[in-house]
Amino acid sequence: MQKKGIISLLAAVAMMFGLWQFASQPTAAADEPNYIISTDATYAPFDFQDKNNQYVGIDMDILKEVAKRKHFTYTLKPMSFNAAAQMVANGQADGIIAGMMITDERKQVYDVSVPYYQSGVAWVVKDGSKVKSLEDLKGKTVALKTGTAAATYGKSLQDKYGFKIKYFNDTDTMYNDVVNGNSAATFEDMPVISYAIKNGMKLKVMNANDLGNAGGCGFFVKKGENAQLLADFNQAFAEMKQDGTYDKIIAKYLNAKQSTFAGDKKDNNSVWGILTSNKSAFAKGLWETVVLTVFGIIFASLWGLILGIMGISQNKFFRGLATTIIYTFRGLPLMVLAFFIYIGLPGVIGVKIPAFTAGLITLILNEGAYTGAFVRGGFEAVDKGQMEAARSLGLPYGSAMRKVIVPQGLKIMVPSFINQFIITLKDTSILSAIGILELTQTGTLIVARNSQGFRVWAIVAAIYLIVITLLTWLSNWVEKKVR
Repeated sequence: MQKKGIISLLAAVAMMFGLWQFASQPTAAADEPNYIISTDATYAPFDFQDKNNQYVGIDMDILKEVAKRKHFTYTLKPMSFNAAAQMVANGQADGIIAGMMITDERKQVYDVSVPYYQSGVAWVVKDGSKVKSLEDLKGKTVALKTGTAAATYGKSLQDKYGFKIKYFNDTDTMYNDVVNGNSAATFEDMPVISYAIKNGMKLKVMNANDLGNAGGCGFFVKKGENAQLLADFNQAFAEMKQDGTYDKIIAKYLNAKQSTFAGDKKDNNSVWGILTSNKSAFAKGLWETVVLTVFGIIFASLWGLILGIMGISQNKFFRGLATTIIYTFRGLPLMVLAFFIYIGLPGVIGVKIPAFTAGLITLILNEGAYTGAFVRGGFEAVDKGQMEAARSLGLPYGSAMRKVIVPQGLKIMVPSFINQFIITLKDTSILSAIGILELTQTGTLIVARNSQGFRVWAIVAAIYLIVITLLTWLSNWVEKKVR
């Protein structure tokens, strides 16, 4: 019974994996190569979503023009900067364009294009700050974004000026840490901070006329691979510089008014305005969250049920195996597991795993382990006399479990199942780190565009609360019917 259950679950997961693999394959003309390009879509004006939820920015327009001129298509994979870079290093993506600075360290891992944008680093404080010089930062905390050239530049000044450093994975959170006074300053690429200030971020650039040297932004591919893609980029970029296309792209984003990409001011200055102007984006993000939650709950519950039954098996091997699986996946942080499955594992097995599939497997393994623990406890909570009575009536162990112990144990577990359903819903937000466009990632993209963190996250929090409330009501209704 246990073997059949395990085989059935693995077959179902494999089938789903195959379907999503097939669904994720891009359609392209037979004579046009298709590349997977990763990016950080929260780095305006280089990479972000506009008010129509389209990916735009200096990088996006350059990439689009290169693809047009060199007759190839591409599939864009937006996610956190570090994850996007790792995708290329591990062969999950063919290239990355994300306002990524060219450094000697990165040249050891990647092959890089000619610089397509030269940038300078500004140091920034909140409006009204008493910090007037770098010397004033002594003993204070400075916020930096991990993996960026601005962070490297800021780090290089730490010993000289005696400040402490706090790292963040996304730009908006870093900015708001300074605005809220938790950090005294930050270092950022000048065009990026200029866009944020233009969008209403209450920050002030302190060295606009004396910027630090960030270097040049480049297009990166894995070292020793995709030489043709890199050559196409360099050649097309040279053509764009020569015919004026590049200058038009730069002017389009650096000289644009806020409303061009972020929406009208009236749409961003109220919760209702943000909600109505981004309703389709919120709806898509919510739908992705619901789909992940439903599939995660179903398969994690099945997997947890199998682990629970294995955990009370008469066979020592199955009991030990169940205990090991539960211990392992309960002990791994969900984000670490997601990164391992989506970014680490493909580098070993040589097979690319779609983000949705990786996220779903993550939920199944993590939530299933927790489910398995309380399922095992629920079965063990059934009075031992029930099993003894069933066996005394001549029922085999398997039949006694199926007809006597499991039905009683499931009733005991109902509250735990309800609680785990709610946890699964909330845990889907962590999967935004691998680029799944669920509700949390949707909020991140909107904030990157309009810099209205408080209002956007208030909307996201309210949506989660409403869905969790509805799920709780439904679960309580099911509990009453079962009992």
